[in-house]
Amino acid sequence: MASRLVLVIGDLFIPDRAPDIPAKFKKLLTPGKIGQIICLGNLTDRETYEYLRTIAPDLQLVKGDFDTENPYSANTTTTNPSSSAAPASSSATASSSSIPLSKVITHGSLRIGFTHGHTIIPQGDADALLIAARQMDVDVLLWGGTHRFEAGGGRGAYPQFLFDGYVLVLYVYQLRTDANGAENVGVEKVSFRKQNPAAAATTAAAA
Repeated sequence: MASRLVLVIGDLFIPDRAPDIPAKFKKLLTPGKIGQIICLGNLTDRETYEYLRTIAPDLQLVKGDFDTENPYSANTTTTNPSSSAAPASSSATASSSSIPLSKVITHGSLRIGFTHGHTIIPQGDADALLIAARQMDVDVLLWGGTHRFEAGGGRGAYPQFLFDGYVLVLYVYQLRTDANGAENVGVEKVSFRKQNPAAAATTAAAA
């Protein structure tokens, strides 16, 4: 399986809480570079929706607690053959009522679940999130709604995933301001490796 770059973004609240995605981030969002965008809810704005689709037509959405009936687009998302979504939520259409609360997609052997998180009670609770991940039967669970750096909100930070077979590499881009007031983008890297079932079977047989 070829590597694929996926942008994860959410809780944008444009233009209610921020006028736009920070310019420093926009310089990184080159069309044709990102294979898929996962939005964790509260996109809220049609113009931002259309902008993100120019970056990557494969835009996968879940509904946030502030997503209303305001239409994003009359078009459905384009699904890339290398990823698949659960049948019940395979398309995100115009009204928020048609946008699912949670969704599962696959990249190679990795099952990725994502949700805004406001339906998980207690919200942000580690045990509740673990239960949700088990119910969705996913290797990785993404959630929004915390409005902190960890959530990857587009107003201050966002993560990108690089999927390569059984390996997920996470790059977190954070907008920082130095002592002189100048803005710059810092990057952190984290890796997750899922054991290859064939390798696991070989190890078990050898034992």
